[in-house]
Amino acid sequence: MPKTKWVLNTLVLICFMDLFIQLPVMGPLALSLGAGPFQIGLAVGMYSLTNMIGNMLAGIWIDRFGGKRVLLVGLFATAGILLLYTLVSQPGELLTVRVLHGLSGGLLVPSAFTMVSRVASDRDQGRSMALSGAAVGVAAILGPAFAGIMKASAGLDWLFIAASALLLSGGGVVLLGRIREDVGRSREQDASSSRAKHVFSTTLRNPSAAMAYYGAFALMFAMGALTYSLPLKAEALDLPDQAAGLMLSVFGVVAISLFVLPSNRWFDRVPPLRLCAAGGGIVIVSLFALSLTGLQMGMYVVMAVYGLGFALLFPSLNALLVSHVRPEHKGKAFGMFYAFFSLGVVAGSSGLSAFTGDYDLTLRIASGFLLASCGGVGLWGIRRARRESKVMNPSTG
Repeated sequence: MPKTKWVLNTLVLICFMDLFIQLPVMGPLALSLGAGPFQIGLAVGMYSLTNMIGNMLAGIWIDRFGGKRVLLVGLFATAGILLLYTLVSQPGELLTVRVLHGLSGGLLVPSAFTMVSRVASDRDQGRSMALSGAAVGVAAILGPAFAGIMKASAGLDWLFIAASALLLSGGGVVLLGRIREDVGRSREQDASSSRAKHVFSTTLRNPSAAMAYYGAFALMFAMGALTYSLPLKAEALDLPDQAAGLMLSVFGVVAISLFVLPSNRWFDRVPPLRLCAAGGGIVIVSLFALSLTGLQMGMYVVMAVYGLGFALLFPSLNALLVSHVRPEHKGKAFGMFYAFFSLGVVAGSSGLSAFTGDYDLTLRIASGFLLASCGGVGLWGIRRARRESKVMNPSTG
């Protein structure tokens, strides 16, 4: 079992490397092809938009065919599509490849995390998700650095070729890893689209699952606002070119430390909702504090605190979802979960950037929105819990 977890976390790392490698280079690539500002923004955001569709399709197919098969299809298809970037010569062609990349890339993460959740025991879900979160954090640090080094030393074409080779190696890991997976239901049971729609709607009506989905959206909304605002703020303050990247690395290092140190036992000992509330509060305060500070050291400190909030949220949200979804529906649940992730990125970066170009105002709007919406979701959860308590114990009412 420990060997299987290492194999799965390696696959999580590879899946997220596909995302983080492309982030720093897609804008410059679009610009080099003669794209205007609107086309550049579309090229960057198109991946996330079509990724949501891929996530939803992955959810349906995972529960029908198993995460292993869907992950293999996603890895090999994405590896092939990455090579198409070396052939584009105009913005329209780039947008087409971005659509295909988003669709195929959408199969990767839900498949990997569904497999992780099915391997872990019910008592070990929080810690298991924390270790997978560490793999995500490592990818967030290595991906942009690898992209920068490859772009400077070998050029963009070789970057995409190397990324394609990495995903092909991931397919080899799946084939050679001897991962056994219990799909949990017969294919005939899940064959109809009406059945799939019913499962989606039922999962959305589950209060705990709904909170996990909102948390996924909120977490990536904050991340989208941060990745849009931080480089602009660092440039406006005349900080070194590498400052924004190093600040994001600080956030990643703090998060990874919490994931892999003995502190990861918190995620199985403390109720997920409490950790989500604590993590959400830290993220909100961090965004607002970052908008107020103009000192480089202060920004590093804030990003370290932000990393703590992210570390509390990510595995807790995954564990909250897994603990309230039937095993045979985990694929669809994770498909929706990561669709909300993609939606949050689009809303936090593209949405807020369209509203204002002021980086500090963007951070404050994001902080205020999260505070108001998290407060609303929290009150809804408290009221629902009280109503359920009265139904179960009418004498107390």
